[in-house]
Amino acid sequence: MRETLRKFVRYFFSGTLFIVPLMATAYVIFISFSWLDSLLHLKIPGIGFVIIIGAISLFGYLTSTYAFQTFTDIFDQGMNRIPFVKLIYSSLKDLLSAFVGEKKKFDKPVLVTINKENQIYQVGFVTQKDLSELGLADMVAVYFPHSYALSGNHFLVPKDSVVPLQISGPSAMKFIVSGGVSGFREV
Repeated sequence: MRETLRKFVRYFFSGTLFIVPLMATAYVIFISFSWLDSLLHLKIPGIGFVIIIGAISLFGYLTSTYAFQTFTDIFDQGMNRIPFVKLIYSSLKDLLSAFVGEKKKFDKPVLVTINKENQIYQVGFVTQKDLSELGLADMVAVYFPHSYALSGNHFLVPKDSVVPLQISGPSAMKFIVSGGVSGFREV
């Protein structure tokens, strides 16, 4: 009886490891679709999502053409002249371009020595190699994302405390965000 109960518990937790992430993902997608559809007052489920993806892709195409590039530059200059708006707009634009733009920043994962005495290290991403403008020629800027969150810390660390890792940026980010649980395997 005890062995049967132990197997049942093991099967239950194995099923949980499969079902919970699947259901949570499905739930988030369902809520997102419902929210978008309710904003646009559409009766066909999911069509709002398709319309928004199409509109964003259309804007992406337009902003990549030369004719629209001039308008984009003028718009950016205008946004960067408004004091409070500049802070929000430029920060968000830089953050998004760090993930998906041509100037990706999270593609250089490194291992940083946090405490030499206790041999404590942390995985992060070099975001600036040259800090000589700040008078810190022997330092680099490293971003350390938090586990299970969309936030992180940014530190300036000595170059000799940084070791480049031979893994892809997405693998390192997945490793950090999962709290190290995911490992470094590509999916």
